[in-house]
Amino acid sequence: MHGHRNGLKTAVLLGALAALILFVGSWFGRGGLLVALGIALVTNGVAYWKSDAIALRSMRAYPVHEAQQPAMHRIVRELSTAARQPMPRLFVSPTMAPNAFATGRNPRNAAVCATEGILSILDERELRAVLGHELAHVYNRDILTSSVAGALATVIMFLANFAFFLPRDGDDDGPGPFGMLALLLLGPLAASMIQLSISRSREFEADADGSRLTGDPLALASALRKLEQGTRALPLPADKTLVATSHLMIANPFRAEGLARMFASHPPMAERVARLEGMAGYRR
Repeated sequence: MHGHRNGLKTAVLLGALAALILFVGSWFGRGGLLVALGIALVTNGVAYWKSDAIALRSMRAYPVHEAQQPAMHRIVRELSTAARQPMPRLFVSPTMAPNAFATGRNPRNAAVCATEGILSILDERELRAVLGHELAHVYNRDILTSSVAGALATVIMFLANFAFFLPRDGDDDGPGPFGMLALLLLGPLAASMIQLSISRSREFEADADGSRLTGDPLALASALRKLEQGTRALPLPADKTLVATSHLMIANPFRAEGLARMFASHPPMAERVARLEGMAGYRR
């Protein structure tokens, strides 16, 4: 597991957030700095303490007891015990779009959610592999890193727009027209790049670590093939709330077409499957 590396990533992201706020705020005087700092603190606080509730609410997920989902409970209990980690809360989302995700600020406050769609298309071996993948995200502290990255992205986009409207102290203070334009154009792009780079790398790591936990990389490869077909046939609607949760999911839940493929938050399924088959020593 790579929890120590994600702890470092989180610290770096928080440092970058503080530096960005000070840099942009200094352009607009004390008022701009104080407002931006307040927004950053609130955003980070919500991301840290309420990220799980927000993600689960966006998918209308409901908690499930062992009598309702015995296979999920049995699998997660076995894998958590093998990893010597606390068992997360289990949820199901009432959508036929096949997917799964984990959320929560640490292993003791984690939740794993599967959609009704994924439960209907996977056999138990494949479901075990998917749940192992999600537990790897939990144990690697990916969720906290992703939440902070999301907060940083939100603050960048806020500051990019805030810079345009905030009055400046004095006629000569602040960026010129080209600086303002660069901030407005590059801010959202930088925010997207932060989220994409973290999401793509963590998916490869969770595939590998989850497969080591279950001892069955080919089962995850099989599940990913089914998910690729299933999400293509039944994508989620690309509304604002779901977009903010999509980077947590095991498969890209939206139908990416044209240039949208360049900004997909997940690596290509074919590459993920090939890496898993390589782990198993599989040769076509």
